[in-house]
Amino acid sequence: MEFINYMQPSYDQKEIEAVERYMHSGAWLTEFKETRKFEASIAEYTASPYCSVMMNGTVTLLSALMAMEIGAGDEVIVPDFTMSATSHAVCMAGAMPVFVDVERSTLCMDFEAMKRAITPKTKAVILVDLNGRYPTQFKEIITFCKERSLWLIEDAAQALGSTYQGKALGTFGDVGSYSFSMPKIITTGQGGAIVTSSLKLYEKLLQIRDFGREKAGSDHYMLVGGNFKFTDLQAVIGIEQMKKMPGRIERKKAICQRYDEMLGEVEEVTIFRHNYADTAPCFYELVCDNRDEMVEFLKSKNIGARKFYPPLHSEPAYGYKGSCPVTEEISAKGLWLPSSVLLTEEQIAYICSCVREFYRK
Repeated sequence: MEFINYMQPSYDQKEIEAVERYMHSGAWLTEFKETRKFEASIAEYTASPYCSVMMNGTVTLLSALMAMEIGAGDEVIVPDFTMSATSHAVCMAGAMPVFVDVERSTLCMDFEAMKRAITPKTKAVILVDLNGRYPTQFKEIITFCKERSLWLIEDAAQALGSTYQGKALGTFGDVGSYSFSMPKIITTGQGGAIVTSSLKLYEKLLQIRDFGREKAGSDHYMLVGGNFKFTDLQAVIGIEQMKKMPGRIERKKAICQRYDEMLGEVEEVTIFRHNYADTAPCFYELVCDNRDEMVEFLKSKNIGARKFYPPLHSEPAYGYKGSCPVTEEISAKGLWLPSSVLLTEEQIAYICSCVREFYRK
């Protein structure tokens, strides 16, 4: 079996031809008409009034915090188990991330832990739709933030294509943030998008992504922003990728359901049961005994696997004091198996046979 990558991008002749047509069209490459078309496709897909695409998902989170005027002296609650971009963006805005534990069943933010973390300095909550899932008390978190006038940022980097009660994840907070980095369900290499129903926030985001200019091309600055803009070259690829969303959603679900069938009876492995009516998982994850040895064994079998994120509160970058027991436990035992939409049935069967072989030994 040739090496099976943990993740890999999926594109075909459609993207290649689209880029070629664009390059022959007198393209200026920077953001322009194709970027606006890509934004429109995301807005339509998520049923969001406003969408702004930017250079990556970290920048979209940072821009949201800047638009909300969150900075020095403010606290933002984030889950301890998430990709570092979530908490890095808070630090980059000048605020302090306050880490809270996650639910064991969903690995999403624990509502009770979130409530205990609220202080007079709390200005926002970043809720992460980890792997296309939502927390058990999703509605309660949304209501709590509204009642206490806390900004709610939905980090839906891994959740494009997943829903809650028929509505797109990423559209339940004041803003939602998506990522188009290589492992995601659609990719433009790098890239991110913010969706919102607030015209006021949207107009500020447009300024923030373009140095804080009053309008494009102006040298009149209304606020401090950055060069967070996207490119038409990426947008051309993104437009073609968006056309493939329905098929990719179904393939992601089918891959995970096949893994469920083949690994569900392995006693040493804990899998996460999804509501596939709502959730198109970005990755296939499991918690297992002897995780580090498992990763090395799979590598010896030409299978790429990735260990779970560390508990962010324990990382040197933050100097945070405290404990999040669920995150600490699952971070030590969790891994992601290959999950690309290009994965074949033969490869899935081989991966699962290798997992079973590891425990037989």
